[in-house]
Amino acid sequence: MVITNFRKSMSEKPELEVLEKIDVKTSKEHQIILYNDDVNTFDYVISCLINICDQTQEQAEQCAYIVHYHGKCVVKTGTYEDLKPRCLKLLDAGLSAELV
Repeated sequence: MVITNFRKSMSEKPELEVLEKIDVKTSKEHQIILYNDDVNTFDYVISCLINICDQTQEQAEQCAYIVHYHGKCVVKTGTYEDLKPRCLKLLDAGLSAELV
């Protein structure tokens, strides 16, 4: 993707200036998806999301309710390198999660 800036005066042809080039293929973000289970309490899930995924109390509560009522929720997006250890920590904590 190329972000451009167009400039044109009344008597000139348009001038095109490249401001920034972004490689869309390498900037793909991954997601951690948290799945519902019948084992962990709301408080425990919320605590894990706050401590492992750096969510606020409000974000963690909302995610916990979405997981409970819809079966799953994206709880964190970012690079694979950032998300892999977070997902492993969620799994180690007994939560059902996957990195996509």
